[in-house]
Amino acid sequence: MIERVLRAVTVAVVGLLLAGCGADTVAVSAGEAPHHAVAPSSAPSGSPPGASPEGCPLPQSGFDCDFQRRFAAAQAYAAGRPGTVGIVVRDRQTGAVWRNDHAGDMTWTASTIKLAMVVDLLRRDRERTIRLSAHDREQMTSMLHRSDDDAATALWTKYGGSDHTAFNRSFPRYGMTSLQPQRGYSKVFPYWGFQKCTADDLDRLINYVLGELPAADRGFVLDQMRQVAPNQQWGVWGAGAAAHPGNKDGWSEEDGGWVMNTVGFVGPGERYTLAIMNNLAGRGGYDEGRQTDTEIARVIFEGRF
Repeated sequence: MIERVLRAVTVAVVGLLLAGCGADTVAVSAGEAPHHAVAPSSAPSGSPPGASPEGCPLPQSGFDCDFQRRFAAAQAYAAGRPGTVGIVVRDRQTGAVWRNDHAGDMTWTASTIKLAMVVDLLRRDRERTIRLSAHDREQMTSMLHRSDDDAATALWTKYGGSDHTAFNRSFPRYGMTSLQPQRGYSKVFPYWGFQKCTADDLDRLINYVLGELPAADRGFVLDQMRQVAPNQQWGVWGAGAAAHPGNKDGWSEEDGGWVMNTVGFVGPGERYTLAIMNNLAGRGGYDEGRQTDTEIARVIFEGRF
C-alpha cells in the first residue's frame, strides 16, 4: 500500500511539473531533438508571454524545460525513497549534463564494474597484450547478459596479474577516476566484488563505451546491453521500449545494507546516458532499490521518444 501511495504521489508531481510547458519547451541547446512530450508552442491560458523562472527549474543544466521538470520530479521522488540516490544524465549531442547532489557519493559498485572489466579486456586483446579465447568471450557475454559472478571471478583471476591489480590500474582510463578497491571477504585484493565508485564514474564509463571504443567492440557491448536477461531488466530499462534502452545493473547486500545501481543509454543513436547509484543504507532492500532506479528512469525518459 505504501509503495502504491508513493507512486501515485510521484505521478501527481510529474503531472504538475509537466503541465503548462508551453513556450518553455524550446530547447536550451542547439540541436535538441523534438519529442512527444512537448506541449504546443503557445503559452498556457492566463500565463504571461515568455518563460517564467519557476517554469524551468534547472536552467543551468542546459536541458530543455521539459527535461528540467522531469529532473526536478525525479529528485523529489528520490528524496522520499530509502537511502541516498546519485543520478547523472548526459545528452551526448549537446554536451548538457545534469547531476544531483549525491552524484559524487562513494558507493559499492556491485556488478556495474563488470562493464569496465569487459572494456579493459577488449582493449588489452586489441593491443595484443592478452589473447582472449572463445571461452573468455563467452564469459564476457555472461557478465553483461546476466551479470554472471563466476565468470567475473574467473576472468579477474586469469587476467588480473600476479598482484591482482591489472584491472584497477586500467579503470581510470575509462573515466572511473574515483574508483577505489575495498578490503572485503575475498582471498585476494583487489577484487572485482569489493570496489566503490560514484555515479559520476559510471557516467564517464558509459560515455567512454559510446564515444571511445572502436566500432566492433562498441557493437558487441551495446548489443549485449540491449538484450540483458530478465534479472537486469530494471533501472535504465524503465525508460521504456520506445527508448531502445541498454543497461548494466549491479545489486548487492553489503555490510551496510543493499546497493542497487544501474548505468546505460536511451534514445536514437544512444543520445542520452543515465547512471544511478542507490545506497539503501539498511533502510530498504532489493525490491525498494529496484523500484527506485526504474521509476527514476521512467520519470526522466518516458514519452520523450
